[in-house]
Order: sequence, then C-alpha cells, then structure tokens
Amino acid sequence: MVMKVYSAEFKADAVALYLSDPKNTFEGVGKDLGISRETLRNWVRAERARRGHVAGTSGSPRAAQTAEVTSDDVLKEENKQLRARIRELETEREILRRAAKYFAGGDQLVSRFQFVDDHRGAFGVKRLCRVLEVSRSGFYRWLKAASARMARAREDARLARRIREIHKESDGTYGIPRVTAELKAAGIDVNHKRVERVMRRIGLQGVHLRKKVRTTIPEPEAAPVPDLLRRGFTASEPNTKYVGDITYLPVGDGQFLYLATVLDLHSRRLAGWSIADHMRTELVTDALEAAARTRGGSLDGAVFHSDNGAQYASKEFAKVCSRLGVIRSRGAVGTSADNAAAESFNATLKRETLQGKKGWSGPREARLAVFRWVTRYNTRRRHSGLGYISPIAFEQRSVTLASAA
Repeated sequence: MVMKVYSAEFKADAVALYLSDPKNTFEGVGKDLGISRETLRNWVRAERARRGHVAGTSGSPRAAQTAEVTSDDVLKEENKQLRARIRELETEREILRRAAKYFAGGDQLVSRFQFVDDHRGAFGVKRLCRVLEVSRSGFYRWLKAASARMARAREDARLARRIREIHKESDGTYGIPRVTAELKAAGIDVNHKRVERVMRRIGLQGVHLRKKVRTTIPEPEAAPVPDLLRRGFTASEPNTKYVGDITYLPVGDGQFLYLATVLDLHSRRLAGWSIADHMRTELVTDALEAAARTRGGSLDGAVFHSDNGAQYASKEFAKVCSRLGVIRSRGAVGTSADNAAAESFNATLKRETLQGKKGWSGPREARLAVFRWVTRYNTRRRHSGLGYISPIAFEQRSVTLASAA
C-alpha cells in the first residue's frame, strides 16, 4: 500500500478546518479531505502537544486557531462520536433481535424484504437493508411488485380452499397427482408444481404405503396351472383378464377379517369381492361369483390369474371356474411380482381406508369402510394408470370409442 505524505501546511489547514465549526467531526472533515478520521485526530493531538506552536506559522491566524485546541475539546469530540457509535450498535442489535423473532428460522430473501417493509418507519430503509445485507434496489423492485404478489396470494387462497375440499372428499387419501387431476376436471388450469406448493403450505398430503403381511398359504399338492399373463397386467377389452388375491383386514384384539378381490385388468374395476372371518375356499369363490354377476352372469373365456394359495389351488375353486367358463392362470410359487396388480390394489385399499391406523374397532366398521371405499374407487376415484379417470368412466369411454369405430 502506498503511504501518502502530507505537507505541514496541509496538516495545519486540516486542523484549522476541523476547528472552524463546533459541529464538525473527525469523520466528516476527514472524508471531505480524503484522509481517515484517525489521521486527522492524530494531527489535532499533535497540535495540542505542541501547545499551538507550529513551525513556520507563528503569529498567523491559523496558528491562533490551532492554539485553541485543548485536551477537553478532543475528549469531548471522542466521547460524542463514541456515544453515536454506541447508539448505532444498539439500534442494529434491536433490528437483529426483532428479525430473529420475525423470521422464526426461515431467513429467506422475501422474508427479509417483508421485514424491511414492516419496519422501515422505525429504522429507515437504508439502515435495514445494510444490517440485513439486502440491496435497496432489490427491495424497491420487490415493493413495486406488491400488487401482483397480492393477486397471486388471493388466487392461492382460493386454490387452497378447493384443494381442502377435494382432499376431504377423498377421505384424505388424494396426493398431488389426483388432486391436480380433480382440479383440471373442474376446469381449473393448474400444474402439479403449484398444487404441491399449496398443499405443502397448508399441510396436506396423501396417504402412504403400510407394511405388507403375508396371507398366501401355498398348496404343495395342487395340480399345476400355467401362468398365462407373464406379468402382462393389461387387457385390450373389459371382461377378458382378471387378477385376484386375498388380504387381511385388522379389526382389533388380534382379530382379522379377510377380503378376496377380482380386478379387471382393462379398466382396473373391482368387478367382484367378498369379506369373511375365514380364508376357506368359499371366500374366493364368492368373489368370483360376484364378478360374474357384475358382468351380466358370464365370465366365459375370461382369464383369472392368482397366486398359488390353497384356496385358488383347490378342486372346489376349479369347479366354479369351469362352471363360469373361466380359464385359470397362476404365477410361480413364492413370487409376489407374478400377481403384482392384485397386491397393489389391496395395498391401496388398506392404505386409503386405514390411513395409518393399526386397524378398525370391529368387523362392522371394517365392512362399511371397505364398502364405501370400493364404491368410490369404481365410480369416482381417479386412477393414475387410466389417465386420472375412474374405472367405470374408463370402461364407458372404451365402449363409446369401440361403438364409434
């Protein structure tokens, strides 16, 4: 760094300028002359030490002014500046104290701008922006956009009310994708990112998967049945391919009900189902008979795929399939992926009916909850694999397209 060398005359003039007005400060005069406050203070102290005698200036007006510099003058000025600095530090501390409560752990840029706006009457914009380390130009741009921001906030509030209604109607089961689909179906143009942001702000989310419990008991002596699906869980038409499974329904005190399902792979419609307090073969045959009634009494030529549980491998089940014209199909022993579509449906049902609870208070409550959910699932619940429309709506659209063709 290059050190500046000042002449004796410049130093004397600087001291005289400082002393010319009692309101002058070391910092103010030093800034005007391009020197530091400490440099000017040292010059004034040096003049005091020499008791007003400066070489080459004896008898001049400047020397007379310099002679007026006393120890009390310097101390008073220093005390004045120290008090001003203390007041400034106390003000900054008060700003930071209020800011800490205001932000509550979320020191985002928008929050800091809002803090400046809320407290500028007490502290001033310049000081607040300096203490909070934000730019004044950025704050004023943010302030200018206030009207647009308020309009977005009102729109978000309206959207939040509608999202709460949809979430409540789904019994709290819908997450971001289905809520978005429901809004779009109602004519509200919104993307999933905005729905995610609003749902996060109001504390809403869909339900999540629960841990699986095994209910399949294989029949070691069952006659082999081929796997006709090979994990191809789709169908081009309704009433051609079905999957089924058994799942447990906890009803308290270690007791269970058992649910057997028959799911159409074309529309994901639950065509048939049965609930009982046992896992005998009639549980699965009742579900298959219910599916036949749904399809007008005939499942002729349809494939029904299941796991290798004893109920599906029994002779009684084979007889019912033969009577209804159903072609049996089974996956490999011990491989849940071979019947993933049915297992996924059962997991969704329990996840959205139990919603984190360990079970129902009794069999009646469980039966009513399943009945209510299954009805809504078929008629109203939006399915991600169907373009977010319900299974029955998907079937009706398929029939309409087929007729038009």
